[in-house]
Amino acid sequence: MFCTKIKPICGIVIFLGFLACLPATRASADDVHGMLDGLTMKRDATTKRISSFDQTGGNADRIQIDPGAKALIADIKGAGVIKHIWMTIAHSDKLYRRMLVIRMYWDGEENPSVEAPIGDFFGQGWSEEYHFNSMPLAAGPTGGRGLNCYFSMPFANGAKIEVENQSEKRCDALYFYIDYEEHKRISRDQLRFHAWYNQEISEPWKGDENEWNALRQPADENPTDEHNYLIIDAEGEGHYVGVNYYVNCPSPMWYGEGDDMWSIDGEAWPFSLHGTGTEDYFNSSWCPKEIYMHPFFGYPRVNNKIGWMGRTHCYRFHVQDPIIFKKSLRGSIEHGHANSMTEEIATVAYWYQKEPHKPFPPLAAAKDRVPKPEIDLMEIHRWRAAWREKMGNGVLWGNER
Repeated sequence: MFCTKIKPICGIVIFLGFLACLPATRASADDVHGMLDGLTMKRDATTKRISSFDQTGGNADRIQIDPGAKALIADIKGAGVIKHIWMTIAHSDKLYRRMLVIRMYWDGEENPSVEAPIGDFFGQGWSEEYHFNSMPLAAGPTGGRGLNCYFSMPFANGAKIEVENQSEKRCDALYFYIDYEEHKRISRDQLRFHAWYNQEISEPWKGDENEWNALRQPADENPTDEHNYLIIDAEGEGHYVGVNYYVNCPSPMWYGEGDDMWSIDGEAWPFSLHGTGTEDYFNSSWCPKEIYMHPFFGYPRVNNKIGWMGRTHCYRFHVQDPIIFKKSLRGSIEHGHANSMTEEIATVAYWYQKEPHKPFPPLAAAKDRVPKPEIDLMEIHRWRAAWREKMGNGVLWGNER
């Protein structure tokens, strides 16, 4: 039933899975038996929408954002729940998906609960455009330019969403829908939605890229998460629900031998949640290099160079198994076994928690968010030339030690 390539059946699986998670409002467990039955139940709310429609009645259903400017695209009063966000964009900057930043604020807070480049937030890494199908997030036709978010976002006293254009070029058109429910009040048990972008060009902890013991033995040991790549660092009470993980590997070596590690409420290493490898955390196996999209996990973009060189987008959503924390959560992952690999990594972590939240570190500057280029055959040939020179030149095949 799951799909290994982009097919229409993916959308059906995602839609049915989404309906399975709809709340059965005002119904007991005995009243609801099928995944569609929850749609029959009465809902005590009013459906609303904010969109970029042309309020003159014309067809200019978009807004424009000048370089360096911010656009407040939603300013909702009272209590409610954002149910769906859709966007599509026209921008002359090829890196606009990294240069446009989306922020969300709940209940009059000063620090955003969501801050990320638009592309990375919706599941599009490196400012690229490609299809992406998951339960909470999707990028659809044409070519991944229809950006969709189905994460539920409750608020008790107002919500604001802004988009900042950090490009040097104007955003020519931002089209959007923000579909939400207006409520008289929401439960105190409703946690607030959060999303945080992070990025890093990792350095080998021991100084060399000794993945798979390629350079020396024995394998290094890593009894700490100190040098890991950081996915989430939250304080308060809540639960983590997933991540988009974008990795650009400049080496043919397998990039993903690293373990995921989760320090819940300040617990010490080795932690109660400790993984066995990057592909294992992303619910796959054996160093995958194929497009695969499940409602909860997958690989919508894979590297296409020699070995595992190049760009790969992995995602994992904890819809059935959120990671619950009462005081804090530090989630991280090794970049190669014992942090032995140089990798360009970017992530967006998604979670729910009680406010106030720990303020995010400053977002990386626009110039620092420009993706690293992919290594190509010319670079590999130059590596070989440098190695041949070091070996004294002559007749050398390449596997000499």
